[in-house]
Amino acid sequence: MADKNMPMREALRMALREEMIRDERVFVMGEEVGAWQGTHRVTRGFLDEFGEKRVRDTPISEMAIAGAAVGAAMAGLRPVAEIMTINFAFLSLDAIINHAAKIHYMFNGQFRVPMVIRAASGWGDQATATHSHTPEPIFAHFPGLYVGCPSTPRDAKGMLKAAIRDDNPVLFTESIAMYSKPGLVPEEDDFVLPIGKADIKREGRHVTLVAYARGVEWSLQAAEQLAKEGIECEVVDMRWLRPLDMPTVFESFKKTNRCVVVEESLPYYSFGSEVAAQLQEHMFDYMDAPVKRVSAMDVPLPYAREIELMALPNAQKVVDAVKEVI
Repeated sequence: MADKNMPMREALRMALREEMIRDERVFVMGEEVGAWQGTHRVTRGFLDEFGEKRVRDTPISEMAIAGAAVGAAMAGLRPVAEIMTINFAFLSLDAIINHAAKIHYMFNGQFRVPMVIRAASGWGDQATATHSHTPEPIFAHFPGLYVGCPSTPRDAKGMLKAAIRDDNPVLFTESIAMYSKPGLVPEEDDFVLPIGKADIKREGRHVTLVAYARGVEWSLQAAEQLAKEGIECEVVDMRWLRPLDMPTVFESFKKTNRCVVVEESLPYYSFGSEVAAQLQEHMFDYMDAPVKRVSAMDVPLPYAREIELMALPNAQKVVDAVKEVI
């Protein structure tokens, strides 16, 4: 079966639909997932196809959405709960962190919580400071919770299917800016990518660019520009922040001896901090330059368009950072 070109939202829709057909325990729930067909149109047509029992419109209460999903998962179902944007997930931290992530451990394996929390993440064209977070590293801080962040439609399908089939709770974030970006997606029903495995999106020999989600796009753009100047970047797409596939980063770093970490999130206590620390701890003998980090500025994201863009990462900032370590 040939690959099909489609935007990320359609790849996510394909993955959800295939898993709902495959396993009747899978159902979707959240604000506007049914009659409104999903805020980002990922659940378009689901209500008509699967009915109200498996496509559940919920009240505007993120704590209720996540809490109900935890209970349903403990009872043997496999909920996929949509939180409209990840900014609202802060209202459901107790259910996600204190319950979903810890129940299997605290009940000595007597219960599992096979659930997925889907949430749109990242900045969204002047959405203002309270609606422009990229806080995946906060959730990845907690053991017991997997955190997936696809960068392409292909990865979005394979990773979401893996998340739904897994018996552990998963926070699955989708970059708002990438919903409409197209890419080739396998149409096979059993196309599943492994949880916790990074992917080399571009091979190179001079510097390793480590990124996830939107950071991969900026890294690939920078690599294309730098290649014209004879600088070959290897782009490592982490795909999962937990489990974090550092062995793939280490192998790339052994080859390049230099690293730039690219993320849309904020700079302190971050994904970039973790990658840099692990490289220093485990790969010091291979290190020819300090690890550089490219991230959003350490400010609440401004509303004014030009200042907003100034505060965010971009390909040119990645290029500048690479030239510093080279």
